[in-house]
Amino acid sequence: MPHDPTHRWQPALACLGGDPRAGHDAWAELERRYREPHRRYHGLAHAAAVAQDAEQLALDLPVRERAVVVLAAWAHDVVYDAIPGEDERRSAEWLQRWLTRAGVAKEHVDRAEALVLATAKHEAPEGDAAAVALLDADLAILGATPAAYATYADNVRQEYARYDEATWAAGRAAVLENLLKRPKLYLSERARSRWEAAARRNLRAELTRWRPEHGDHR
Repeated sequence: MPHDPTHRWQPALACLGGDPRAGHDAWAELERRYREPHRRYHGLAHAAAVAQDAEQLALDLPVRERAVVVLAAWAHDVVYDAIPGEDERRSAEWLQRWLTRAGVAKEHVDRAEALVLATAKHEAPEGDAAAVALLDADLAILGATPAAYATYADNVRQEYARYDEATWAAGRAAVLENLLKRPKLYLSERARSRWEAAARRNLRAELTRWRPEHGDHR
């Protein structure tokens, strides 16, 4: 994670005309939330990585659209209680509230909110390059080294510790199988060239942990 991750948050806010004082207060709350003790994977390091990767994947976009992507990336898991759908909705509301307080124009606020909401189903509207950048960046961990992926998988399991092993194994295996059934894990060619092959290897390896009888699922 960058030594001073605010270097992406504050300039992105400034690019959209946001009040830096409100941005400072928003960052303080964002950082506090991402450091909540129940988080194991969905913490500040994850948000920083998504913001960095999303910014790189959005390099071809206009500067303000890129700034919106960065802010959405930082905020996409700011509320995280391991309740799919509800977490994304509340995270989007958090970002909408702070950007409005900072005086950002409504069109940019609405855009940022919509990008966070897109992470709930992980589906990008047709032709929405900003959503593609954010969603691909959010899945970048799948294409990490085997060791980094194993750490990620273990940390996610800890975040769902309320489920017993059998329930978790069934649910996790279903998620992995659904991912592997996709013709393309990543929506952009740039992301596919970086992560697709490694991601499929990692997903197949984890799936054998939960359903070893299913083979490698190529």
